[in-house]
Amino acid sequence: MDKQYILAIDHGTTSTRAILFDHECNMVDIVQKEGKVEYPKSGWVEQDALAVWLDILYVIAGIINKSGIKPDQVAAIGISNQRETSVLWDKKTGLPIGKAIVWQSRQTSEICDRWKEEGLEEMVRQKTGLRIDPYFSASKIAWMLENIEGAREKAENGDLMFGTMDSWIVWNLSGEERHITDVSNASRTLLCNIETLEWDDELLEAFHIPKTILPEIVPTSFNYGTTAPYHFFGSRIPICSMVGDQQAALFGQLCLEKGMVKNTYGTGGFLLMNTGDKIVRSKNGLLSTVAWKIGDHVTYALEGSIFVSGSIMKWMRDELQLFDDVKVTSQMANNAKAQDDLFIVPAFVGLGAPYWDDKAKASIVGLTLGSNRNQIVKAGIESMAYQAKDVMDAMEKDSNLKISKLKVDGGATSNDYLLQFQANLCQCALERFKVTELTALGAAFLAGLAIGYWKLENLKIEIDQTFEPNKKKEEMDLHFENWHRAIASCQAFKPVQVEGNGHV
Repeated sequence: MDKQYILAIDHGTTSTRAILFDHECNMVDIVQKEGKVEYPKSGWVEQDALAVWLDILYVIAGIINKSGIKPDQVAAIGISNQRETSVLWDKKTGLPIGKAIVWQSRQTSEICDRWKEEGLEEMVRQKTGLRIDPYFSASKIAWMLENIEGAREKAENGDLMFGTMDSWIVWNLSGEERHITDVSNASRTLLCNIETLEWDDELLEAFHIPKTILPEIVPTSFNYGTTAPYHFFGSRIPICSMVGDQQAALFGQLCLEKGMVKNTYGTGGFLLMNTGDKIVRSKNGLLSTVAWKIGDHVTYALEGSIFVSGSIMKWMRDELQLFDDVKVTSQMANNAKAQDDLFIVPAFVGLGAPYWDDKAKASIVGLTLGSNRNQIVKAGIESMAYQAKDVMDAMEKDSNLKISKLKVDGGATSNDYLLQFQANLCQCALERFKVTELTALGAAFLAGLAIGYWKLENLKIEIDQTFEPNKKKEEMDLHFENWHRAIASCQAFKPVQVEGNGHV
């Protein structure tokens, strides 16, 4: 029998990857396709779901051709996906009825404000572990039902289907046979009761969302069926995991025991702590969420979600044109002249955990006539660390656990300046791994476990480098105090409403 592999499809906000892993947990090959994100209005973030599906097909065909393996050598497929991003599609045509609303989008702020005014916040928090915020899927669904012509009627007639990107991908990959979502993604919609792991009728009624449009909720690691043969050159490949990208990264870094923590520096930043089989209810601005379900066993997590993390590097490159290649930014930060603190608060779409202020505006604080591009790049890098520290402090308070080690992943972990600064700021060790695609690895692990390709005790990852603190806590605490002053100034900013003719 030919050697078998696990194929991970890792669909992120700005790119989609297909990655092959072998039985030794090594990454064998990768094909990546950049995706397009649209910003039609201030605060709005959208994607073309059909283009996402075409990107999936592109990387599938690409990995088979590039690696030279036969389709039947793929033992199973695991899928990790950007969470909360929401799409509605027509059950009859299989086509989206409008653009997908991306998790970052704030276009549903008014709907969320209305729900808060109706007094729904506490019920939502108790049932879902989340909070009313445009980040989550429910307000996105409500917005589409209210604003896309004919959507409400189609939904009431049972002709409409909703999904986060995992559902959309599997619906197409299975030849329109499976309309499903796993517990990790369902728990991010604001519609799933995280104790029962079922769609909550009271929430659906409060939000005026028909239950008929929702997918079936399934375990994270499970054989859901196969791909349609025409997607894999005549082969039917088992689809065996669906998992939100942050939970996938938690699993990929083998944070399998209670109290273990990982930090992802992706488009956004995400700290997750494994809380075992218990839901930890946050009192400090974090979220309680489902990590994964394997068999009948459910694992929960405590999460801090940062809306803008690694994407600040793209902003500095593309909009400010401070550098051509992100690889030079670590050296630029090291070359920055010593001066008073300069801060960038990247609240481009408001602030996430632990502040949850969707009205906050991005700002640069502490500029002097001596400020130059190196200082600004340094401040951008440090903003990722400061935001993570805010979440980490809240996490320690909620869990009553001291975090002594932080496992890290995401594109920005190649930046040594960032990781050393983070270690100093948090006064804990940071572990970076040799395999960089840990989200995909998590999806692969979960798929492989479902078919017996791996056993739990066979899963392994190798550490690339450990970053230990090399500066005193007292010094770093002073920087952190000034960061909070910068946050306060960002929250205090109240934009003036300007009429169409430019007059106030």
